Amino acid sequence: MRCVLAASVAVMCSGLAAAAEPVAIGSRLEPLVDRFLIDSLSGGARQVMHRPEPREVVLVTGSPWEGNTSAYYTIFRDGDLLRMYYRGSHADKKKKFTHREVTCYAESKDGIHWTKPALGLFEFEGSRKNNIVWDGIGTHCFTAFKDINPACPPAARYKAISRGRPAGKKGLYVFQSPDGIHWKLMADGPVITEGAFDSQNLAFWDPHARLYRGYHRIFVGGVRAIMTETSRDYLTWTKPRLLNYSPGTPREHLYTNAIRNYPGAEHILLGFPTRYLPKQGSRVEPVMMTSRDGLLFHRRPTAVVPESAPKDRGGNRSNYMTWGMVELPGRPNEFSVYATEAYYEGPDSRVRRFVYRKDGLVSVQATDGSMTTRPLTFSGKQLVLNYRARPRTGSVRVEIQDAAGKPLAGFGLSDCRPLLGDQVAGQVSWKGQADLGRLSGVSVRVKFVIKNADLFSLRFR
Repeated sequence: MRCVLAASVAVMCSGLAAAAEPVAIGSRLEPLVDRFLIDSLSGGARQVMHRPEPREVVLVTGSPWEGNTSAYYTIFRDGDLLRMYYRGSHADKKKKFTHREVTCYAESKDGIHWTKPALGLFEFEGSRKNNIVWDGIGTHCFTAFKDINPACPPAARYKAISRGRPAGKKGLYVFQSPDGIHWKLMADGPVITEGAFDSQNLAFWDPHARLYRGYHRIFVGGVRAIMTETSRDYLTWTKPRLLNYSPGTPREHLYTNAIRNYPGAEHILLGFPTRYLPKQGSRVEPVMMTSRDGLLFHRRPTAVVPESAPKDRGGNRSNYMTWGMVELPGRPNEFSVYATEAYYEGPDSRVRRFVYRKDGLVSVQATDGSMTTRPLTFSGKQLVLNYRARPRTGSVRVEIQDAAGKPLAGFGLSDCRPLLGDQVAGQVSWKGQADLGRLSGVSVRVKFVIKNADLFSLRFR
């Protein structure tokens, strides 16, 4: 507890020190998923988390080597192809497993219609006509990714991490592949040994921090928690550390973590950890959390995908988010995420797609309020907003202030042309053709007056 408090105090102190200097955001996208840029909210303006809307079932685990306990799905885009990896397993009515666990593979061109290619790699019940992509050590929670590290050799362009089950020493083993299909171990033994690993543990290359990040499970006083570590070479890892959370965050069982870089804003880490409720029939529900450093997270209390979303997600471990948030071809204004349903309950389990507005996970929402940023510097000539204003009554107006909060000539609220309607990239303009480019690199504050509207993100370009 003393370590956690000390870490929290250190983070707060560093935050106060940073507040004295303007935040340099350059031309990067800033989704309003946290309070990092926000100095003040007034007039009833508040941050609101939005839930993704349910769409179609995209995968049913109906093959003999799959089943109703298929789990731990990974989905990522790889050029024109989307790849999916998951555990194939099945349990009878007594929850006894009926066949060995295997790692399965599916692929899609559009993220909606998925195929299970007959890979011919491993035998199951006398046949190699199946989509089993890995068999043996690591099949319990094999979690793969495409390594975008510029220094990655072609033979290891795809990597994975998994626990040493059904055989092997306790810990996490690492794997490599040149094509995402043909895999081999990178080391004979586990590379991470501190923790509990019967979950979807994961690792990935963070292009913002320029290192590999790992996140895995552990028990702390009987409660499931998340640890993190980093690596430069994917083989040698730092000593794992427990995640910290914002003050007041309740202590809850967190089963998986689903942490990744935010698409298009890689300086932010986004996670959909699974809140596990052992006293409520072992049901689960995904929540959302974000971080700027990979260690201190702000976790929101509301379920991202509730049990009321269709369907069969109220049972034991039936409501996990998959690891992955992707933009699908021909859908530039959406993020697609996926969640599981019908674990244990039916002869098979399912994966369903859900849809967010692009960068629409959290908004600053107001009937008649405002948001003012901390002092910041930017680069560019335009300010672009992702916003949604109610028809006829909604609008967003913008004022540029100096660092002390005084409106700058030509950039006042009365000079701003109101933004109306619903746009993911609406450009702000001021009367008199005020030249925003002349403020590039200057410390300013930005005030947004929000009337019957949601503001999702901002970007200078």
